[in-house]
Amino acid sequence: MIRIEGVEKWYGGFQALHRLDLHVRPGEVFGFLGPNGAGKTTTIRMLSGVLSPTRGRIRIDGIDLARHPVESKRRVGYIPDRPYLYDKLTAWEFLRFVAGMYGVPAETWRQRARELLAEHDLLHRADELVEAYSHGMKQRLVLSAALLHDPRALIVDEPMVGLDPHGARRIKERFRQIAAEGRTVFLSTHSLDVAQEVCDRVGILYGGRLVALGTMDELVGGDRGADLEEVFMTITEEESNAAGLPLTGPQGAGDS
Repeated sequence: MIRIEGVEKWYGGFQALHRLDLHVRPGEVFGFLGPNGAGKTTTIRMLSGVLSPTRGRIRIDGIDLARHPVESKRRVGYIPDRPYLYDKLTAWEFLRFVAGMYGVPAETWRQRARELLAEHDLLHRADELVEAYSHGMKQRLVLSAALLHDPRALIVDEPMVGLDPHGARRIKERFRQIAAEGRTVFLSTHSLDVAQEVCDRVGILYGGRLVALGTMDELVGGDRGADLEEVFMTITEEESNAAGLPLTGPQGAGDS
């Protein structure tokens, strides 16, 4: 579903991402982990088409992002770490705006929006202005908007920020449901317990390099007592010591 082949990203003389090769399959929730400055947000922005790679190729559902940007972006739902909502619109108006951007036919968007709003417990508040929504409601509206055009891949940057336990549980269950439908969730997060709970595989990025990749069983190496936090701390500390860098890594272009 998502193929990243030899992708690098430079900001002037600073290399934020070293050659990255990664294949994320349909039906998979993939966790993308790393300390601040590791290159996660840079990668997310390239996958969503906000940034272009300096080198390499990205394909979404078999479509080259650079050669066919519009068609490939139609395959993607993107939730940034700081999503922007128009507070003076109602949920209906906001979703109609999103439907127009993605070319969702007028005769089908409203039914699709109704189903998503109901699923995310927003239908009874859909005629209210977004400015009246709680943080959790806004997060659910953003998720509804990202799924409105029925994308094949959902790319999410830090989805649990500010959510209460009930809201976080709801979002995690939705991610698993999306994967069960044969679609892909690419999840960048600092929350290691979330990654351990919902992800089929995880990749750990450090200093712009992918330093670990696999399922939990593969990463813990048979140590059933280990958890993802222990694995993450061990790997990043080893990489930090080898490179002589602080654990947070270099801060490049505001990247996380």
